[in-house]
Amino acid sequence: MKSLRRTSSRRKLAGRLGVLALVAGAALSTATGTASAAGDPVLAAPYLYQWGGQSDPSAAMEATGVSAFTLAFMLSGGGCTPAWDGNRPLDGTDAAMIQKIRSAGGDVIPSFGGWQGNKLGPNCGSPEELAGAYQKVIDAYDLKAIDLDIENTDEFENAAVQDRILGAVKIVKEKNPNVRVVITMGTTPQGPNDWGKRLVSQAKALGADVDVWSLMPFDFSDGGDMVAMTKSAVDGLVGELKSTFGWDDATAYHRAGLSSMNGKTDRAGEVVSVADFTAIRDWAAEHHLGRVTFWATNRDCGGCSGIDQENYAFTKVVAGYNG
Repeated sequence: MKSLRRTSSRRKLAGRLGVLALVAGAALSTATGTASAAGDPVLAAPYLYQWGGQSDPSAAMEATGVSAFTLAFMLSGGGCTPAWDGNRPLDGTDAAMIQKIRSAGGDVIPSFGGWQGNKLGPNCGSPEELAGAYQKVIDAYDLKAIDLDIENTDEFENAAVQDRILGAVKIVKEKNPNVRVVITMGTTPQGPNDWGKRLVSQAKALGADVDVWSLMPFDFSDGGDMVAMTKSAVDGLVGELKSTFGWDDATAYHRAGLSSMNGKTDRAGEVVSVADFTAIRDWAAEHHLGRVTFWATNRDCGGCSGIDQENYAFTKVVAGYNG
């Protein structure tokens, strides 16, 4: 569907949307607190990308109190070999950045996938091979969680690859019972489309224990009430989780999450304001969602998000989320 494909375009445009949001370090914003020790890498970890210029996560941590980041993206470096953005090794500059985040009291959740580049899902030949690729990254950084961002049509709109990913999730969870798995996918304003519903139902059928199902509720309108549409999208997901797994409301909401986009999205006329995102965060807290995040801290500055905002305004909202 058009809405889901448009959701993915955030990955294409990100490099042109203000990669210097953090370059000025702590000077960008008056500090509002320090990062809490080893924050939950699933609950409230804004996306942070590394292409187009390196950002300084420790400056964002100092300025906002945020204590975890979702790092984008882990891709195929050739075949079934994982590499950052498909070209940087696991033991390179990204490893140094992860150590810097952890030294400041935070943590990370690497994200596999996104829109552009070669994905591991289609390039790995079996669930076992794909699980092995995930395991290399888990072992390299002693991870507590991973995010599988399934939005490119080669992965999302492909039954065989969906099943391969879910089979790999099952293997990873069996080998690493304490490692949590997030699946992030596009949505309509009413909830997952048929491909999203298939992904959920196949997780049940294949025994893949996904910890949190996170939607990207944006790039699906020409403007309007983004708070209301975000709520309806998540409510649609919750209904699907309840009917598929037999969960009650509390469990389904806790196993659901959302990944918004700050400021102007890739869809003309569609805007998520700071007030919108704050209302979304507050609604999520009322329902105890298992994940609230956004794309991306790199864009979180005046002039970067396309709206009038204070630097790190959206990151501060996420930092205040306690589930």
